[in-house]
Amino acid sequence: MPRTERLDPALLKLAGILIVGAMAPLLDSTIVNVALGTLGRDLHTSLAAVQWVVTAYLLALAMTIPATGWLAGRFGAKRMWLLSLALFLAGSVLCGVAWDAGSLIFFRVVQGIGGGLMLPILQTLLMQAAGGRQIGRLMSTITIPALVGPILGPVIGGLIVGGSSWRWIFYVNVPVCLVALALAWRGLPDDTPNDERPQPLDLPGLLLLSPALAAIIYGLSRVGALGGFGHAAVVVPLAAGLALLTAFTVRALRTTGTGSIVDLRLFRVRSFAASSALLFLSGLSMFGAMLLLPLYYQQVRGQGVVAAGLLLAPQGLGSLLTRRPLGTIIDRVGARPVVLAGTVLTALGTVAYAEAGPHTGELLLALSLVVRGAGLSGATIAVMAAAYEGLDRADIPHASSTTRIMQQVGGSFGAAVLAVILQRGLAGHSEAAAFDQAFWWSLGFTALAVPVALLLPARASRT
Repeated sequence: MPRTERLDPALLKLAGILIVGAMAPLLDSTIVNVALGTLGRDLHTSLAAVQWVVTAYLLALAMTIPATGWLAGRFGAKRMWLLSLALFLAGSVLCGVAWDAGSLIFFRVVQGIGGGLMLPILQTLLMQAAGGRQIGRLMSTITIPALVGPILGPVIGGLIVGGSSWRWIFYVNVPVCLVALALAWRGLPDDTPNDERPQPLDLPGLLLLSPALAAIIYGLSRVGALGGFGHAAVVVPLAAGLALLTAFTVRALRTTGTGSIVDLRLFRVRSFAASSALLFLSGLSMFGAMLLLPLYYQQVRGQGVVAAGLLLAPQGLGSLLTRRPLGTIIDRVGARPVVLAGTVLTALGTVAYAEAGPHTGELLLALSLVVRGAGLSGATIAVMAAAYEGLDRADIPHASSTTRIMQQVGGSFGAAVLAVILQRGLAGHSEAAAFDQAFWWSLGFTALAVPVALLLPARASRT
């Protein structure tokens, strides 16, 4: 098939239907983060308690991800997509009518289960429909929500919090989910679940892996609040999570066939192993600065939440401008050169912030964000495309779950490390100097991605 051929219209239709649904959880996470202070005041609870509105969602999401591959195979991906949307819709409505912090936290768990099912199933449906062809262009299409969410989320959240009740930060998901359900019901192709020879659920593996991920992410989420890793509230869950993860790994490697809840044999494929490592490292090397940027504008430059969100929009613009040609380039030349070029651009776009002061020109920072957005977009799309190269159709659900796990844990780890670096910098320097130091650390971590990127395929697959 020529590499310049356009994507199949049926595949584009499928991607469009799924993207509408994916917008809900990706917007929701950024909108809720903006509203935490308001939630604490209106629900008459402490900031530590209201933080569980975010933590409970993340834990439920992480614990759900490992089961998505088995659920899609057993009940059908279309059914599970509809169920994930219904759960997210129900969770959103229930969060909107919550009467206290406890009920809100519980209903966020319902939302988290829906969100945890959604993104791996989206990747599975599209990768299986693509059949190993034009993965770069397909990835450049389905990453639109991930690019738009961080741009629109803070702005929408700020407008809602400033002009209406906090309940609308959850009700805003309702029309998105309803439209997504209607489109999916009518437009998604029916898939036949494996009823003749259903794969048995690896319950022991699930009972090891899901709590392991929850414990690790919970421990990492406590690092920023406690100011470091040397606290019992961090060490104990991290140690428990790593012990469970080790037990799962030993058991999974001994499991014959594809019976494990997540098939670790995929790591024998070099492109998948390298992509997974890069997805984990991206929490430090590429996306770590995403934690710093909104804080920089608010604490150093004195901007409000909405203004800070608007000032970060050039990064999304850079991502969107380069998204379409990037897919074609990845399909032609392979992932490795694109990841390396994207890493360099991400670093160049961060330098201005590492050297910035309170009076650095807004134009320079905006142009740097455009460059940074282009680099992030290129590296992320190429890594995700490389993760699926050379995999059989039956491996795709396992690959989708594993890549989401690596992104989730890597993002939590990167946020925890940079939060500690920033807090220690603030203790001994001015705010501007502390942020400069944290951005320099982010640049240093970016170098870690280069040797791993060299393990990616040098040329595009001709499958």
